[in-house]
Amino acid sequence: MAPLLNPYLNFDGNARQAMEYYEEVFGGELSLHTFGEAGGAGEEHADKIMHGMLTATADGFTIMGSDMPPGMEHTSGNNFAVSLSGEEEGTLRGYWDKLSDGGQVSVPLERQMWGDIFGMCTDRFGIPWMVNISTRQG
Repeated sequence: MAPLLNPYLNFDGNARQAMEYYEEVFGGELSLHTFGEAGGAGEEHADKIMHGMLTATADGFTIMGSDMPPGMEHTSGNNFAVSLSGEEEGTLRGYWDKLSDGGQVSVPLERQMWGDIFGMCTDRFGIPWMVNISTRQG
């Protein structure tokens, strides 16, 4: 699968409603995962969306989104990120190296609890990027 470039939207506690709405608008398949499923988020955030993904729409759109993580404030400057994802580790690491050069890394590109290699950075122009290298077999 070739790398994907798609929007990643952040919400102030209403990600579930927004992602379900986008599913109604665009069709496709929606998967939602909560902070509670990942553990350690606390009861007040347990049902909030840690990661949502709408795929397989009729026009081939992919939209990702989540509620802001516990401890992060939702503002107009952090309500989106550009997400790069796929299985081509060399290609995606190359993008990461270039995007993070001269920028600010908020999550180092490394293996995460869900098994993939993931990182977040803001490039030198202030654009937030998320890179996810899928390591799942099958």
